[in-house]
Formats: sequence, structure tokens, C-alpha cells
Amino acid sequence: MKGYTTREVAEVLGLSTSRILSWTRRGLISPKRGPRGAYIFSFQDIILLRTARELLDANVPPRRVSAALEALRDQLPVGRPLSAVTISAVGDRVLVRDEEAVWEPDSGQLSIDFSVHEVAEATTPIARAALEQAGRDEGMSADDWYDSAVDLEAVSTHEAIEAYRRSLELDPTHSDAHLNLGRLLHEEGRIGEAEEHYRHAASADPHSARAFYNLGVALEDQASTTGAMEAYEAALRLDPELAVAHFNLSRLFEAEGHRAEALSHLAQYKRLLDRGGIGA
Repeated sequence: MKGYTTREVAEVLGLSTSRILSWTRRGLISPKRGPRGAYIFSFQDIILLRTARELLDANVPPRRVSAALEALRDQLPVGRPLSAVTISAVGDRVLVRDEEAVWEPDSGQLSIDFSVHEVAEATTPIARAALEQAGRDEGMSADDWYDSAVDLEAVSTHEAIEAYRRSLELDPTHSDAHLNLGRLLHEEGRIGEAEEHYRHAASADPHSARAFYNLGVALEDQASTTGAMEAYEAALRLDPELAVAHFNLSRLFEAEGHRAEALSHLAQYKRLLDRGGIGA
């Protein structure tokens, strides 16, 4: 969808519109503006507002809240399903956890924890209503359908898949839509279809290390070892610090009997792991 209005965000979070506008004007979040100047909030803005509410309710000074939100804005996963993400505030620091990694570990006495899935469930009726309206007036762009699909992933994989397909009908070169659609199909076991979309993503954006990495996983899942290794190596040429690609290559080189190459990639993986760079 194109975004959430101030009133819709207030309904989702149980906040007054005046409080949301006050936090926005203080710079805690930076939503876009609509054609008439009204604020248009993204799903990420809603997550940031939820975090702000928890921190301020816990008497964290506004200046520290602003710093925490600035960090969180960079830490939120982009293009990943948000349903498995948990955001924790510890003091004035923010932890973001999903199935693969933890960002910004810290310690402190204050601990707040909530699941993004709660917020996603609340926003879904709004997203669905917007999609139904769009189906009537044909008013959504490829990016609008893509944004809606990202929001819908948290609660309905089927609807997210359909929204990604609508995005690609309007723009067949939308790399991120191909990438995310491929991931959802991959998770459903439709690996051949996923591979096709990963290839489209890599073709549309030859600089996307993620597209080549995901392609490698799909090829490996189909027992295409040589193809998988080539895809992982392509991913690492684009992003040498993609730790999981080093790990997967290490496994494959070991299985092929190339011990020196396997140890080299394993060493790179451990170096990045020790440094906290477990990018995937």
C-alpha cells in the first residue's frame, strides 16, 4: 500500500494523533509527505513509533530515545519478513533479533520486549482494505504493490506472494520483488520457481550479492554443486563480508576434497563471526 495515515497509525498503536504528530515534529521519525502535505507512515515508521512509546513510557529521556531510534532505523531488516523479528530496548540501546542474527547487543537494567508480529497483525486489515480499493481504481504502482507485499508477509504468505506478482506485472525488472518472491517460494519448497526469480533478480540488479547468494542456496538445494559454488563466489565478489556465503563455500569445498580452499573460507567466516558480521 502507499502508506498509513496518522489516524490509522493511532488506531494500530492505541495512541492519540496529537502524540504521534508531536513525536514526528520532534524528529523521532521521518515519515514521507502526501500530495497535500499530510504525513504518510510506512510499516517501519510504525515499528519505530511503537519502540518510542515503550521507551518514553519507561521514562527514558527523549534525547536518548531519538538516538535509539536512529540506530534502530538502520538495523531493521530490509526486504525480510518481519513476523519473526523481536525488538528489545535495553537502556538507550536497541536489540533486533531474527532467526539469523542479533544487532547491537548491550546490557542494562531496563528491558522492553515486543514482537513485530503483534503490530503486523494490527496493520493487516488496513493493508488489505487499501489493496481492495486499489483493485478497483488501479491506482497502485509496482513499488506500492512491493511495499504492500512486505507488510503482508508478516501475516499472510499467500497474499504477499500475490502482491509481489502484481508488482512484477507492472515492472518485470523489479529486482527486490523478484528476490522476495523467490524467497517465499523457496520457503514453500517451490525451489525451481524460486531459482527463476533469483536469476531475474540478479539480472535486474547485477550488484545484488543477496540475489546471487539466494541463487546459490537454491542450486545447492537442487544438488547443483558447481552452480551453487559459482553463485556463492559471485556473491562474495560483490560483498566479501557476506559471512554465510564463506561458510557455505567452505562446506562445498570440503565435500569436493579441496581442503585449502575450504579452510580459507572457513577462516574468513570465523573472522567475520568474531567481528559480529554474520550478514546473510
